[in-house]
Amino acid sequence: MCGITGFWSTPASADELVSRLDPMAQAILHRGPDDGGAWVDARCGIALGHRRLSILDLSPEGHQPMFSASGRYIIVFNGEVYNFEELRKELPGVMWRGHSDTEVMLAAVEAWGLSAAVRRFVGMFAFALWDRQERRLYLVRDRIGIKPLYYGWNGRSLLFGSELKSMRRYPNFAGDIDRTAIVAYLRHNYIPAPHTIYREIYKLAPGAIVCFTDPQKREVATEKYWSATEVALAGQRQLYDGTATESIEELHQLLRTAVGLRMISDVPIGAFLSGGIDSSLVVALMQAQSARPVRTFSIGFAEQDYNEAVYAAQVARHLGTDHTELYVTPREAQEAVPAIAGLYDEPFADSSQLPTFLVSHLTRKHVTVSLSGDGGDELFAGYTRYHWVDKVWRNLQLVPRPIRAVVGKGLGMFPPATWDAAVRPLARALPAHNNYSTFGNNLGKLSRLMMIRDATAFYRDFISHFVDPQSMVQGATEAASVFQTANGWGALPDYISQMQVLDIMTYLPDDILVKVDRASMAVSLEARVPLLDHRVVEFAWRLPLSLKIRAGQSKWILRQVLAKYVPPALFDRPKMGFGIPVGQWLRGPLRDWAEDLLEPSRLNADGILNVEAVRRLWSEHLAGTHDWQYQLWNFLMLQAWHKSVRSESMLTAPLSHVLSDHMSVDNGFAHN
Repeated sequence: MCGITGFWSTPASADELVSRLDPMAQAILHRGPDDGGAWVDARCGIALGHRRLSILDLSPEGHQPMFSASGRYIIVFNGEVYNFEELRKELPGVMWRGHSDTEVMLAAVEAWGLSAAVRRFVGMFAFALWDRQERRLYLVRDRIGIKPLYYGWNGRSLLFGSELKSMRRYPNFAGDIDRTAIVAYLRHNYIPAPHTIYREIYKLAPGAIVCFTDPQKREVATEKYWSATEVALAGQRQLYDGTATESIEELHQLLRTAVGLRMISDVPIGAFLSGGIDSSLVVALMQAQSARPVRTFSIGFAEQDYNEAVYAAQVARHLGTDHTELYVTPREAQEAVPAIAGLYDEPFADSSQLPTFLVSHLTRKHVTVSLSGDGGDELFAGYTRYHWVDKVWRNLQLVPRPIRAVVGKGLGMFPPATWDAAVRPLARALPAHNNYSTFGNNLGKLSRLMMIRDATAFYRDFISHFVDPQSMVQGATEAASVFQTANGWGALPDYISQMQVLDIMTYLPDDILVKVDRASMAVSLEARVPLLDHRVVEFAWRLPLSLKIRAGQSKWILRQVLAKYVPPALFDRPKMGFGIPVGQWLRGPLRDWAEDLLEPSRLNADGILNVEAVRRLWSEHLAGTHDWQYQLWNFLMLQAWHKSVRSESMLTAPLSHVLSDHMSVDNGFAHN
């Protein structure tokens, strides 16, 4: 696990290129504290930087940037290719210098070509490959989007990096805020690909290879070597024809292999354990393949509605792991909140980002690699919202469209505040936990949902934090996303499968995997996600929905595999979110922090958010008449991110002393 960065600009002296690259690499030091390297070609104006977290081949032979055997290719690579030993056996005659996966990747590219090689890689990866013969720069990202990779233009320079932090260090970085991206962020609580918070800077799509032949041309040649939609459609066309028992065993073996590959490491390894189905299954498969107790880690909270640590401890005891748990006091968690936005490259408002960071921080004290159970909900229909949306959509189809339109318009005639005032007298008779409602806002949302004709738009609006996010941003429309484009998923046989593939294309890479990557890499911890092995993903799409949901039980087939190792009594319980009590904290210990970020003069100075609307939601939340915790968290993470970026420049230090002993300079073209 590492961090990569670099640029391609006009020719310049080696010293000039290095002076630009140094700060970019320093900005991602946390991704690779063990080693640093740089390579520049003065004639071409190309510069590649690398920060290394040593996991495989801890010797200098694993150092990057790394040249291929012929000297034609040079690579900077972030991630792991787990099947490198298998690929090595298929590359006879190579004089190996070390035993890193990076060296095998380069040999595979030389032997088979880039596209064919990448299709044979099993793992998580994002890398830049410079072809010195053709003078072409390639950027490649893994199939699911586990590892991040950004690229874009700043003046006459093409920039790339694992994080936007590195690109912001490029001299005279423009950093023009894209307001359309902020609108999309307020809807989803993340900025959907390919957009970023900055104009002309983009996220590389999962499963893509892009090629650049001229840094100043905004032309991108893209090859999609893997597509979630195509995999889903292909799987549903060729459904698994075995029995339920056979499907359970085949999935069991696929998962066992995926977990086993991700246990390959030259440094200590462990696992996150929440006690839920996914993480418990990963840990169970690890322990089954380990001669010693697996190190497991969990975080607990005093607030019982947010505490899964007790369940994790029960699973750990049953499996016999070496378990470590940390109960975080409210004060400790709250003290970490103001700094959490600085871990992310752009506004990001999934509140589970805090416990994810805390468990990563705990884990890194003991191991360097940790396995995670992410991906099970998207692959095996585990989210509760799938069932709710499917049910509501089917019921609405029973109502004639004209009647739905009339009812929808009627509900939308009055603003949310009017509805809230009408039901407020009734609220006193409701249980205490219902007093802080969003009744009017929910009715407004329902009125809009009733008039939607398209299933994709219905799902998008159902999961939106704001029904009309454009009203919250001054002078901006909403950036387009896959929710507005037809990409074939409508051909899937059922609505739940359509929602799954939409989440695999959006929510999974842009929220879940971003959260895990930034939280873990902030403390120099490598997080691996075996459930997202692409072979597991492809098999999951061959399963009929009846093996994912049965008798009202989600993730049915995963439960059957887990039951081979853990009694169902330890994991059969309602799904819990991995969040924090944001609403309570904003009215209490986080109130001053939030008030400072949402202060009218600050909002007016930024000139982005609708100040009156933001202040209204804040006032209503403080008064207890509404619970706007999720919407306010969006505002606060935007403001906190903006504040962290403004202060970043004061934290930058030169990296020359780190890179000077590990830098190679190419002043010519034909160097071997």
